[in-house]
Amino acid sequence: MAIPVIDFSKLNGEEREKTLSEIAKACEEWGFFQLMNHGIPLELLNKVKTLSAECYKKEREEAFKTSSPVKLLNELVQKTSGEKLENVDWEDVFTLLDHNQNEWPSNTSGLKEAMGEYREEVRKLASKMMEVMDENLGLPKGYIKKAFNEGMEDGEETAFFGTKVSHYPPCPHPERVNGLRAHTDAGGVVLLFQDDEYDGLQVLKDGEWIDVQPLPNAIVINTGDQIEVLSNGRYKSAWHRGLAREEGNRRSIASFYNPSYKAAIGPAVVAEEGSENKYPKFVFGDYMDVYANQKFMPKEPRFLAVKSL
Repeated sequence: MAIPVIDFSKLNGEEREKTLSEIAKACEEWGFFQLMNHGIPLELLNKVKTLSAECYKKEREEAFKTSSPVKLLNELVQKTSGEKLENVDWEDVFTLLDHNQNEWPSNTSGLKEAMGEYREEVRKLASKMMEVMDENLGLPKGYIKKAFNEGMEDGEETAFFGTKVSHYPPCPHPERVNGLRAHTDAGGVVLLFQDDEYDGLQVLKDGEWIDVQPLPNAIVINTGDQIEVLSNGRYKSAWHRGLAREEGNRRSIASFYNPSYKAAIGPAVVAEEGSENKYPKFVFGDYMDVYANQKFMPKEPRFLAVKSL
């Protein structure tokens, strides 16, 4: 069993209907799929890949050696028990946001420019993907994007768009710690540029953890909790996790197109006749307050715990 791989360029040709169907099926059955020929220039992807590795070496590696996960794992190993660190991730991470560019890593030449350009390309791809979902769900074009951009004026988007740059360094005891604990993503559409050499990302499918196979220059798409709500459960947000590895420093660059914190999110897809909507309508910021404390816990109670409108 393998994660679906879809040629996005075929949306513009004779195989459009087939490609739309493939994406719909992937959203319904997996919540995870990989896009090839997605339109982001390969030269830019290679630049991002090279500069991310350089940035980790130059600006992050030494600090990780004295980080909390390393200290906690060393302490656990010294106890010689078979315990595992359950509430820690073996991950180095920094986040890129439009409004905090002065906080982006600054000692790696060309990184800011490349990441800025990459983020613009990914944002455009997110918009295209949401339009595909609109079409597949029978919604008006632009519905999901508009729902996420509460209070948008003069075309200025209010949706949250962030990029999380993670590295999972070699771990001396990968069986004793998680790379990244199992969770579903809280928001909308996630676009991931993962390592094409080292695996470690897994998605839960029918009770089994399946590897998200590394593919050069692919963009992995996964749907978050808000897409599940908007689709009234037709598209499910998928549980996924990252494994710690003994070898290799795995890269993961995840961009999140999420609703604005003020956006009201509820089912847009009409429930079958005679049945009720499966999800309440709520303000996304209220959902995030619940998610912050329950990220690694079962997701269904989160939908019930949030204050409904």
